[in-house]
Amino acid sequence: MKKLLCTLLAALMLAGILAGCSGNNAAPTENSGASAAAGDTAPADLKGELVFAIWDNNLMTYIEENDMVGKFQEVYPNAAIEVEKVKDDSEYWNTMKMRASANQLPDVMFNKPFTLSRFQDYLLDLSDTQAAKNNTLAAGYALNGKILGIPMTAGYEYVYYWKDMFQEAGVEVPTTWTELEEVSKKLQAHFGASDPDFMAIALGAKDEWPTYPYMEFMPALVGGNGQNWNDMAKTDAPFAEGTDINVAYHRVYDLYTSGVFGKDPLGLGNDQATSLFAQKKAAIIALGDWGLQNIANGADSIDQLGAFYLPVRETADEPFRYIVQGDSFMGVTTHSKNPELAKAFVEWFYSEAWYPGYLSYISSASSMSNFPKDKDPILAEADAAQPDGEMVMYDGGGDNFTAIQNETSFDYKKLGAQMFTDGFDLDAALAELDTKWAAARAKLGIQ
Repeated sequence: MKKLLCTLLAALMLAGILAGCSGNNAAPTENSGASAAAGDTAPADLKGELVFAIWDNNLMTYIEENDMVGKFQEVYPNAAIEVEKVKDDSEYWNTMKMRASANQLPDVMFNKPFTLSRFQDYLLDLSDTQAAKNNTLAAGYALNGKILGIPMTAGYEYVYYWKDMFQEAGVEVPTTWTELEEVSKKLQAHFGASDPDFMAIALGAKDEWPTYPYMEFMPALVGGNGQNWNDMAKTDAPFAEGTDINVAYHRVYDLYTSGVFGKDPLGLGNDQATSLFAQKKAAIIALGDWGLQNIANGADSIDQLGAFYLPVRETADEPFRYIVQGDSFMGVTTHSKNPELAKAFVEWFYSEAWYPGYLSYISSASSMSNFPKDKDPILAEADAAQPDGEMVMYDGGGDNFTAIQNETSFDYKKLGAQMFTDGFDLDAALAELDTKWAAARAKLGIQ
């Protein structure tokens, strides 16, 4: 069946030229070629079938349009690859969980930061691969010293702003949380005087999820701990005074209640908020790198658009931290009957033969040191402003955190939206969460 599917897939795939490969100026490393992936074994000697399971529609489209299977087989002529597309990431995790129990995982699978721990017993250590050594994030996500997945891309979070509006209001890009508060208040006072609907900071809190830059990432940035959610699962009082999440949420609450989000952030969805920012009816908006295109689509011009990283530190003497997330961690499973071929495929995927082309196809940043990708000049401003910034590799929380989260109904994005409601008591809400958290840990037997 696999051979049949491989044949059908190969027949359907378009024979295209690998987009962007010729335009990449990065010189390949000594071991970046496909032949080096197999060590002393010649590519022709590696044979067998592989199943490569994905959920990403963009990747699937690129695979089909650029004949990934055929290109790999040019180097490994005795290999067959079945590309298995699962509907979405939610179905993907459920499917992989069932297949793990049945010892039927694919040869090569993807993970998210928060699923690596879930499947760690089913993934081979890729620390010895050149792809892992060239990856800028892989080692930071290692578990027990083992690199179980190699992130395909790196995602960054930004604060976008209009330079001309800052100039008119007489403010500069903030580098501390206190400065962000002060700048936002000055912007609100200046532009809000003539426009009662003005928002210094655009936020579509009606959708709840747009609160994530503040509610999800702030605790990790306060303590410089990308594993903050996982660490919370190890204590009974993670919301107590002095904890990273308590400190972060009090800062957020103070900002939320200062009036800089306009008169009705709960009445706007994300699309509306982004549109208002694009039309300069707001001066600031916090979004990921993916938000740049959305802003550009709604703006008459982005000549005055700039970006900086969310400043969480209280004083300039503290380290400046920013969030980065690895995504699509490619790994080889213990169920593979052809682990050396699977590793060779991973090496090839991150080599000159394939990775630069895919990188040019997507908007995300490169995770490979040997294949750097220039950021959009607007986004690059954030790095130029903080050349000594500390990167915090965000995890997102594993199974223990998720189990407690579900038991307590803790939803940081929903909590962020609730902060805008009249009469909300943050201290009471955090105290109640601590009580529920301790009870959930005891009930679930999580230590």
